[in-house]
Amino acid sequence: MHPTITRIAVTPGEPAGIGPDLAIELASQARETELIVIADPDLLQQRARMLGKALTIKTYDAACEPAPGLPGELLVCPEPLTTQGLPGQLNPLNSPYVLTTLNRAATGCLSGEFDAMLTAPVQKSVIAEAGFSFTGHTEYLAALCDIELPVMLLCADSLRVALLTTHLPLAAVPAAISAERIAATSRILAADLQRLFGLPQPRIAVLGLNPHAGEAGQLGREEIEIIAPAIQRLRAEGLDLTGPLPADSAFAPAMLKQFDAVLAMYHDQGLPTLKHAGFGNAVNVTLGLPIIRTSVDHGTALELAGTGKAHVGSLLAALNMAVQMARVSKNRENS
Repeated sequence: MHPTITRIAVTPGEPAGIGPDLAIELASQARETELIVIADPDLLQQRARMLGKALTIKTYDAACEPAPGLPGELLVCPEPLTTQGLPGQLNPLNSPYVLTTLNRAATGCLSGEFDAMLTAPVQKSVIAEAGFSFTGHTEYLAALCDIELPVMLLCADSLRVALLTTHLPLAAVPAAISAERIAATSRILAADLQRLFGLPQPRIAVLGLNPHAGEAGQLGREEIEIIAPAIQRLRAEGLDLTGPLPADSAFAPAMLKQFDAVLAMYHDQGLPTLKHAGFGNAVNVTLGLPIIRTSVDHGTALELAGTGKAHVGSLLAALNMAVQMARVSKNRENS
């Protein structure tokens, strides 16, 4: 592969959503990397006509040297839809197509064909309706890569928030918090902040579970019995962890300046602040995989598909981050 030009696989996600629109918007941008969109070419051309955009599609050939495409050009690895993909109209028959695009991108990353994969949003409900066990990109890609514990990290500029638990009912969160999970997640977070972000000694703030981090046991004992002891053991290993910190004070700007990332105990403890800070330009990164995967911070927006009103900001930010991480990772491998 060319030493300087990165090759990024793009999956447009749910064909009834805005993913195809965003892929076409990416094509209109000047770029220094090679994008390979894994999709049905007819779907992309149909959507381009709806958006009033001229689109030249070229078929991807893995044997060719990577080269940045011209604005208005799209390099496509063809995968046929099962049935026609219409804007805003979900069809479970297209669920195998969505999963096939993910499989192709992931296997290409695992083999070294692609430097990273960039994913547009999928509609989890329609994939489940088609009979597939699918809880999200993160879990699906972890299974493909034979990884037991993936870690979800969301980034908005310098703010990075990782999640100890992800898509769980709030009532199930306390039972899911264990010293073992904190240790495994923290090690993955620290290692990938080094590997992908080039941070030599990542400084990580670990949040408590309860208000005021338990108020010395008055508002809960998880901090005393689980979280603080786990942090102490990890600090003895050499990880730079601080906590457990109250979530309301940890996200104060002056406090955030002291850390490279925040480890939140559950989904809605960490993500509201991050999305307030950067919604529309935030990036979802899956850590703990042997490949690089970034994604958008939003859903399929079915009502916007084909209208030209979808904003490409988050996908563009995710692309830039994928390219940056691929370069950092390569530099570390070559050093």
